[in-house]
Amino acid sequence: MPFSVTKYIFDRRWMFVVLLLFLILCPLFLSDFRLNLLGRFLAFAILVIGLDLLWGYAGVLSLGHGIFFGVGAYIMAIYLKLESGTVPDFMMWNGITELPWFWAVLQSPFVAIPLAIIVPALIAGTLGFFIFRNRIKDVYFTILTQALVIVTVTLIISKQEFTGGTNGITGFSTVFGQPLMAPSTQKIIYFVTIACLATIFFFCYRLVHSRFGKTLIAIRDGENRLRFSGYDTTLFKVFVFAISAGIAGLAGMLFVLQVGMISPTTIGIVPSIEMILWVAIGGRGTLIGPIIGAVVTNLAKTFFSENYPDIWLFFLGSVFVIIVLFLPGGLMSLFNKLRGKKKGGRRNETKSISEDRERRRTAV
Repeated sequence: MPFSVTKYIFDRRWMFVVLLLFLILCPLFLSDFRLNLLGRFLAFAILVIGLDLLWGYAGVLSLGHGIFFGVGAYIMAIYLKLESGTVPDFMMWNGITELPWFWAVLQSPFVAIPLAIIVPALIAGTLGFFIFRNRIKDVYFTILTQALVIVTVTLIISKQEFTGGTNGITGFSTVFGQPLMAPSTQKIIYFVTIACLATIFFFCYRLVHSRFGKTLIAIRDGENRLRFSGYDTTLFKVFVFAISAGIAGLAGMLFVLQVGMISPTTIGIVPSIEMILWVAIGGRGTLIGPIIGAVVTNLAKTFFSENYPDIWLFFLGSVFVIIVLFLPGGLMSLFNKLRGKKKGGRRNETKSISEDRERRRTAV
């Protein structure tokens, strides 16, 4: 069989490898500011891989992933705040002179980093068990997760003596003893983000191409049929919900390291809806599509807001409308169409050769 370049070009793994190589080379031609922006977008890309695993493959639409993103971000923010070794200002303003126990346990990075992933996964697993066991799904599940975001944001704001309220947690200076906002530190964090992105992508890729992944697709396409076949779909949905939340916690942790702050506005309803838009724009059920969607959408948002500060929302809205109308399958549908045309062309070429041979045989 002859070597086919298009077979590798349109393979999602090789597309991701090419994207990965491009991201690794970005520090060579991007300024420190632009590189920091790209690092934030890659943190969002990690988040949407987990969200695509939940929505694109299991068919469970969550508008509450801002919760898990925020939990991971706040845990990392607490560690960064405590690295200075003093009680935060907002606690002193509220008369708190000693660290609460849930702050004190996060003084070590070897505790804070794992908990930023484990705690969101445990929260999602617990919630998912009670939600899915009672067969709450579709629009009811979506509304419930959105309500949980409101509750979480309200709780964070009301407990300002522990969370900083609407201002959030800011004023980080160092990480592992190194200046957090120094260009050299930010480059290291950028490469760590790329490594996490690659690890999460290939982990999820192997997962969706395993028997577990096929079961998730079966749940998405016909859960009742799968249940009648003897599968406990609740356990599968709880598990994938927990994995997705843990990935969101990891993304929140990396986001804080590059932004230097976290507040309730970052994890509210609007950001949670934007996360779904990134998946839809890139193409759900593709893994690499949401990555492209998150990066391209945020790049467009940055470009329009910088060059057209008064009307940038209209430009961004137009991009959303165009993609929804002409690319309902997201940006990845373009690659699928090109791949389909290439395959169709090869089939037609093979058919023409066969017909030509048949005519020659008949003529003889």
